Amino acid sequence: MAARCVAVAYSGGRDSTALLHATLAEAATQGVQVLALHVHHGLSPNADAWLAHCEAQCRRWVRAGKPVEFVARRLSGAPALGDSVEAWARDARYAALREMALAHGAGIVLLAHHQRDQAETLLLQALRGAGTAGLAGMPRSVVRDGIEWQRPWLDKPREAVDAYVRRHRLKHIEDDSNADPRFARNRLRLQVWPALSAAFPQAEATLATAAQWSQQATTALDELADIDLARIAADDGLHVVRWLELSEARRSNALRAWIRRERRGEAAPASLIARLLDELPTSSSARWPLSDGELRVYRGVLRCEASTPAATATRESTLSIVRAGTHALPGWGGDLHVERVADAGVPLAWLAHLELRERAGAERFQAGIGRPPRSLKKQFQEAGVPAWQRSGPLLYSGGQLVFVPGLGLDARVLGLPGQALVTLRWVASGR
Repeated sequence: MAARCVAVAYSGGRDSTALLHATLAEAATQGVQVLALHVHHGLSPNADAWLAHCEAQCRRWVRAGKPVEFVARRLSGAPALGDSVEAWARDARYAALREMALAHGAGIVLLAHHQRDQAETLLLQALRGAGTAGLAGMPRSVVRDGIEWQRPWLDKPREAVDAYVRRHRLKHIEDDSNADPRFARNRLRLQVWPALSAAFPQAEATLATAAQWSQQATTALDELADIDLARIAADDGLHVVRWLELSEARRSNALRAWIRRERRGEAAPASLIARLLDELPTSSSARWPLSDGELRVYRGVLRCEASTPAATATRESTLSIVRAGTHALPGWGGDLHVERVADAGVPLAWLAHLELRERAGAERFQAGIGRPPRSLKKQFQEAGVPAWQRSGPLLYSGGQLVFVPGLGLDARVLGLPGQALVTLRWVASGR
């Protein structure tokens, strides 16, 4: 395969056929190899015929000297009961396109969306009550999951694509599902768009322009959120007092951005944002559920906590540590991390025979040299450790408390510089 390679998402329909043909014409003059990526969804009885059509078309182009390689993927599985077929097919399609492109050395995937698609997307998002991010529609170019997704025809009207297909007499398939009114986009195309374009002939272009303005507004809001979060958020979470100093609009914007960042790009539901704006200012200790965890506020700090798998019924009772590393303790629902340090650590010899215990209520912990030992409850309160971060095993050596999750090493076990010292850190699963 050539060192330079670009992929085209090729369903066999009118738009993707035109884009693949145009890409091949340009690639032939520049020494670029083109991958035609086809996803067999298995949702239509015609899916096998569409795959055969696409493969045969690519063979004809290869015989004509075109630099194309056909690659197909059959999807397994099906949408769960109650799930959107459209959403399932879209997500599965993009995942398959990404895997095929990376497996064949292509870092760019071209998509055949055009101006009408962009206008339709904006309308659908508006009808769903989307904010500026949703109204921004589809980006012309975006890098996601190691792939650069490009839509080179996003500013081209639907009529231009039709004219290209007629001019080059391109054969393409007609997806029978495009006439199914169960799908929202089909209802828009079949029932709404004809009347809309008749009443407003420039609707396609003006709506696509509105999406561009929304993209700029979204970028500006993201930049504003970065400025605000630099002041109100830290590694320990979002500081509510500082957050309350913002205007209501900036609170909402910063909160959305912070949750999205904590959840690696997944946005929070609008209903959750509304609840937080209303309840967070007066909540000293509260929690709000997420699909994969929950938000918790404690002592004025909002934290995003991932779901923690339930600990197994049988918990480990002993542990031997002879070197730095990670020790999985599934019975306690987490991992114990052991790291070498030069000072403020426990001698490694203390850890050769450890007992793992639950809290019993009478434990006393010394937080620092020269400080008196106090009950764990008071130490947790003084250190500001919330209840949900107090889980995990207490570690004992020879009857002496060595380590408490959330507090660290007991000062009575700290060794001297020059000894082989380590520090311990407990990390609950899912965090």
